[in-house]
Amino acid sequence: MKKMKRKFILAIDQSTSGTKAALVDNKGDIIISRSMEHKQYYPRPSWVEHDPEEIYGNVKKLIKELIKVKDMEQDDIQALSITNQRETILLWDRETSKPVYNAIVWQCRRSQEICREIIDDGLEKTISKKTGLKVDPYFSATKIKWVLDNIDAAKSLSGSGRLAIGTIDSWLVWKLTGGKVHATDHTNASRTMLYDISDLKWDKELLDIFGVDLDSLPVIKSSDSIFGMTSREELFGLEIPITGIIGDSQAALFGQRCFSPGMVKATYGTGTSILLNTGKKMVKSEKGIVSAIAWVLNEEPEYAVEGIIHSTGDTIKWLRDNLGIIKDYGQIDSMLEGLEDKEKVYLVPAFVGLGFPYWDMEARGMITGLSRSTDRRHILKAALEAVGYQVKDALEFIRSETGINIKELRSDGGLTNNEFTMQFQADLLGLPVYRSDIKELSLMGAVYISGLSSGIWENKKAIEEIGARGRYFKPSSENLHIKEKYLGWKRSVKKVINQ
Repeated sequence: MKKMKRKFILAIDQSTSGTKAALVDNKGDIIISRSMEHKQYYPRPSWVEHDPEEIYGNVKKLIKELIKVKDMEQDDIQALSITNQRETILLWDRETSKPVYNAIVWQCRRSQEICREIIDDGLEKTISKKTGLKVDPYFSATKIKWVLDNIDAAKSLSGSGRLAIGTIDSWLVWKLTGGKVHATDHTNASRTMLYDISDLKWDKELLDIFGVDLDSLPVIKSSDSIFGMTSREELFGLEIPITGIIGDSQAALFGQRCFSPGMVKATYGTGTSILLNTGKKMVKSEKGIVSAIAWVLNEEPEYAVEGIIHSTGDTIKWLRDNLGIIKDYGQIDSMLEGLEDKEKVYLVPAFVGLGFPYWDMEARGMITGLSRSTDRRHILKAALEAVGYQVKDALEFIRSETGINIKELRSDGGLTNNEFTMQFQADLLGLPVYRSDIKELSLMGAVYISGLSSGIWENKKAIEEIGARGRYFKPSSENLHIKEKYLGWKRSVKKVINQ
């Protein structure tokens, strides 16, 4: 009997700090992966940019390396999937495929004044009702307006039919198809503040508010659609269907197999996105909950609520790069070993304002509780604890607003590698925290959707049967002062908000 040839999905995970490419087989195993970082640009305080050409160049280099190492041919690869940083936005010229400006990253706060003007004009309620989002520089629309208002190349192309606007997924699709396809999926579109979350389409009133032409925006498709075929000229002679496009946080929710209402995950990346599946029901709140598209498959939407924390992993990166408190992440556990819990140091990492549930774009970071005996280890510990505190803040608010009883938290992302952070999180929440052994859950979420589209897996049940691998961190009875510590955090946050 002839053995069936193994099929692969080529997966791209384009994140805030870098890009990963992987080959995943039909058993759901990552056969090989490679990654590259890209440069972060900070032209002014609180401004963050990426070079779109560098990002695409890295994508091509990584794909070329995977194909070369595994000696891949056209028939070996079933599809190409993409997951990406979501709210980061860029504009480019359709004729030249050249960006008119760097990509403006989701962390960037340059559009604060635009947000204030929108709020002062009384438009916040309209925008929130249609989009499920808060008026905040985090989301794409005010960044787009800033480029249209300030960059001459964008002004000259606007209204000509040549200007293209898109999130990173649509930029990659455009480039990979040789400029033939300008498309995105619903999860990415829903983060722009130009998309009606109920009608599942770009909204004319929102486009008018932000001065955006409809013809400059991508076509919106279900995540399991065929978005187009890769260009042979762009992808080393390979013509592969692109399917399985989904924003990174929603991809992680799918990768964690949070397919049922009430299941919740936290992705501990540069920031942290907490998503709770609400199924077919869309939950809206005027108190700050972000309503979200979980995914749209076969034109059928499922919803979630989201808590967005701006700085978690980025806080630890700041300790490394700006303060030199650590040289590499591998030092963390050894530095904290034997450290007594006597200092009451808190670090509130409001480097770019505070996100959910506070939504204070004016807030700035603060360290409180310093004494003469405080050393770098206490600041490191405070930074790690701040991750747990912020996640608790978000989950408490989500629970109070939705009435959903959360039974466990599923976690993923780079910071989950740190034992102290995960155990502290479980103690603080009083809930089990599940850490998947699969580190690339956003990537796997996109792969699973691509596999559903291309027939590798028949349905979600088949994906569940692949088998999960991970560890539970259970609340410890030894952390007796956890409630007192949390109250100290809340006092520190109040100081940041009122400064």
